[in-house]
Amino acid sequence: MRDVIVIGSGGGGPVVAKELAARGLDVLVVEAGPRFADPENEWTHFEDDANNPLTGFFRQGPGDRSRTPWLRDLPQNSYVWQVAGVGGTTLHYFGNSPRAVPGVFVGYDGADRNMYDTDHLFPFGYDELRRYYEWVEATLPVQTAPMGTKERIFLRGAAALGLPHQTTHDTTVASHRAQQNAILQPGGTAGRTRDPQRLRHPEARGCTMCGHCYQGCYLPAGAPRNLKAKRSTDNSYVPMMLTAEAWSPHGRAATLVTDATVTQVLTEDVHGETTARGVRFRTLDGEEHEERAQVVVLAAGAIESPRLWLASDLPNPNDWVGRGLTDHHMDAVFGVFDEDTGQTRGAGSNARVDLPGYGGIEQVGMPPALQAYSLAFSDSGIHGYGRAGGVVDDAGADTLGRLVGRDLLATLDDANRTLAALVITDDDVEPGNRVTRSTILLPDEGGLAPKVTMRHRQRSERTRRNREYCTRKAVELMRAAGARSVHRCDWPPLILHAQSSMRMGTSENDSVLDATGEARWVKRLFVADNSALANSLGGPNPTLTTQALATRTSEAIFRAYFGGNAWVGSEDPVSSIDDRVTAAVVARGL
Repeated sequence: MRDVIVIGSGGGGPVVAKELAARGLDVLVVEAGPRFADPENEWTHFEDDANNPLTGFFRQGPGDRSRTPWLRDLPQNSYVWQVAGVGGTTLHYFGNSPRAVPGVFVGYDGADRNMYDTDHLFPFGYDELRRYYEWVEATLPVQTAPMGTKERIFLRGAAALGLPHQTTHDTTVASHRAQQNAILQPGGTAGRTRDPQRLRHPEARGCTMCGHCYQGCYLPAGAPRNLKAKRSTDNSYVPMMLTAEAWSPHGRAATLVTDATVTQVLTEDVHGETTARGVRFRTLDGEEHEERAQVVVLAAGAIESPRLWLASDLPNPNDWVGRGLTDHHMDAVFGVFDEDTGQTRGAGSNARVDLPGYGGIEQVGMPPALQAYSLAFSDSGIHGYGRAGGVVDDAGADTLGRLVGRDLLATLDDANRTLAALVITDDDVEPGNRVTRSTILLPDEGGLAPKVTMRHRQRSERTRRNREYCTRKAVELMRAAGARSVHRCDWPPLILHAQSSMRMGTSENDSVLDATGEARWVKRLFVADNSALANSLGGPNPTLTTQALATRTSEAIFRAYFGGNAWVGSEDPVSSIDDRVTAAVVARGL
């Protein structure tokens, strides 16, 4: 029998695996997707090759791209932008790692305390989570992003709006700052040349400023896996969990099984309580396998974790399994400038504006094809058509809607004279947004396909207000920064930053998990992915909070079921992630 089985190796699962393997536990990680063992030769920077949801190497589906992807039943016009495989959706994230806004936690008493979704708060205080934030920030590491041209212009606009410069990690007032991101700082020739021959490790270290974060990070060329620039979990926590015996005094390497779809969480009755006892999974050859464990951790993602719970016929007495799925009511705003913006150069998102109680605005750098995709993605139809005199934008942009033809060509005449801002809202948790099992799609490797129902166009009044407020601020920022024209995309539903579908909460009436991340109705079953988050965090990107919460959950597992002690903030020798990790991983060729 294993000590712990972790289902999924995306943003949260490897965190739990690394922490518990470092304490000597026997950990098995089961991943439905592939492991990209040699990204330098397996990946490209072609946007469609990477991100096409049907055929891209970053898709929800098996590693063999000739096979059908795993479909989702979407009754509304939308799709889920997630990635299967080791690293999960962190493979294409920008590395943005802001902390949650303190106002979304129990016990917050600031002047803006009533501006958040106070019915769905985190069931513990922000101060308690701070030490886990610090732990993850030191482990990845999370650092202040380097500044370039696009960042300078974005922050120039933010300052011109009168927003103060934020100098702390904790966000309590509207402000602007350099992004805290999980990308290694440029070193050596990185950021100083575009000559590929001089951008090889060790001459180049950290971010090479290639501008292709969304296509995955396999640079600098020649660097060992744990020294690739972007700290997606395949480059950070996964190498650490696989070499725990080499860098931890009591460590034991975790076992990773890929291309293996878990079809059931196994349980048994123990003293009248439903108790997790293992998993059943299917490998590519069609063989069924069973593994037993003392603890099971669900970390398959905000769509797959509730799907697997329902497929396993686990208890759901309050009907909140899969409910409350939150995705941020996003929009995008583009400015067109007379000056060079450096839009296609450097890491994807290095600057931000935080608007507590409303959400935030992120500077977003993209190559031309992704810019064209964003500009042609709209809920308002084609710009200039469908309404007499064109479409009017209430947020004050010059143009609104889907840019096509000459309008799109004119905007992207020089892709380095645009500047993009992503609007991320503080959404209300809405019970009508949910994951169930489809009755119309054929089963895939994991069983019945998930049905993802999102009431995108019937969001709460506060959520819709927040989107309009943040979008207006983004338009004003572009004008203040010097844009000669501003375009609002009015993005349609795009399920990105999916979270909260297995939420923890203060009440058993509207949550699935208790304050430790353990399931309320299944003992020894924990959840450690975005689905565990209590709410939309006040607007910031969810990954860092998921990883801090996963660290906290791994401590709870260790204390409750293996007789161990807490370690975050202690003098435990494993608490220092130093050169021993690098040496061990390089030696193992990972």
